[in-house]
Amino acid sequence: MRNPITAARSPLLPSSRDIKTSAKAKRIRYQKAMRIIENTADLEVLVQELASAPYLALDTEFMRDSTYWPKLCLLQIAGPGVAAIVDPLADGLDLTPFFKLIADPKIVKVLHAGRQDIEIFWHKGRVIPDPLFDTQIVAMVCGFGEAASYETLARKIAHVEIDKSARFTDWARRPLTNRQLEYALADVTHLRVVYEKLSAELKRTGRESWVAEEIGALKSQELYALDPAQAWKRLRPRTANKRFLTALAAVAEWREREAQTRDVPRNRVLKDEVLLELAASPPEGGEALEHIRSVPKGFAASRMGKSLLEAIAAAKDNPPPDASDLPVRHRHKEPSPSAVDLLRTLLRLRAEEARVAPRLIANAEDIERLAAGDDEGVAALTGWRRDVFGKDAIALRSGKLSIALENGEAVVVELED
Repeated sequence: MRNPITAARSPLLPSSRDIKTSAKAKRIRYQKAMRIIENTADLEVLVQELASAPYLALDTEFMRDSTYWPKLCLLQIAGPGVAAIVDPLADGLDLTPFFKLIADPKIVKVLHAGRQDIEIFWHKGRVIPDPLFDTQIVAMVCGFGEAASYETLARKIAHVEIDKSARFTDWARRPLTNRQLEYALADVTHLRVVYEKLSAELKRTGRESWVAEEIGALKSQELYALDPAQAWKRLRPRTANKRFLTALAAVAEWREREAQTRDVPRNRVLKDEVLLELAASPPEGGEALEHIRSVPKGFAASRMGKSLLEAIAAAKDNPPPDASDLPVRHRHKEPSPSAVDLLRTLLRLRAEEARVAPRLIANAEDIERLAAGDDEGVAALTGWRRDVFGKDAIALRSGKLSIALENGEAVVVELED
């Protein structure tokens, strides 16, 4: 069987037969050193080598520009002293040994910003890596700021520069160049160093519990199940109107099923804004559907248009979906813009002091609700977030703290009773 990564002749090779032969030999030696897995037997050997590893650094390369489901194109794995690229597109390769490996509870699985990687593992192998260590999340509580990139962590922690020239590779295309393969493998080889140092720093600070909630959310099956009946939640409606939510649930579920069945992006079926307009004014026939903005001409008469109208009609008497876990709230009053600004400043100051990324402590919705006095369910008022920021936010709101300028810098000042 020919190697699907290397078999095709590269258009970059010289035309001379001797030079081509030399270049091909050099490329094969390079790829052997790199260790590319293209059959199940070799994958099983790799899995055996990694079975006793304390951790695995993992990454994927995939394509999703024109599909609903991500197309897995490369899988990169590294443990202490071991690193390999697995080619999921190789004929006959079965990834089952890999999925069994990452289900092993004795091995820590290390990812960087791993949500999309985990989604692939879930849909391909019905497994979510656990225990899990996401270096982007941990970096946010270890002083590396908001959403630190892998390149940033590699530079600051592993002291290497990542070559970004292969970032926008078509990973489904074969052959891949040495530079592309090297770029892909670097995503896990340097991740080993990043993990080891971040893990030590996290233990030193005693902040393991600070990341537990974020990591726990990444391991929730609901995040990856993509149940069409729950698709309406992605649109984050800002109203609790029952008729609107009932219609929105129906049209969002219809679109999700169409996108999954046809394996196309959701917006290729209908855009989000169209769904919101359909929910606000549900059409009762083809003519009304054609008059809605952004609905393609002739859509109402198509198979999809007719099935959409049927879904809307069938949902008229449905009960509204449960919106209790969404941030749809009627505030007693709208927050003062100046109060929001003060709380944002306080958040920034306390986050800098604690060396934690602000968005891990409180998001924009939390700040607005605190400014409006709508405290119920605000995460920033519980646990470690309350200690770092929440209690001071309440004190600032009640006039027990103020923010002042001292030597040109904003500082928090505790006011006397």
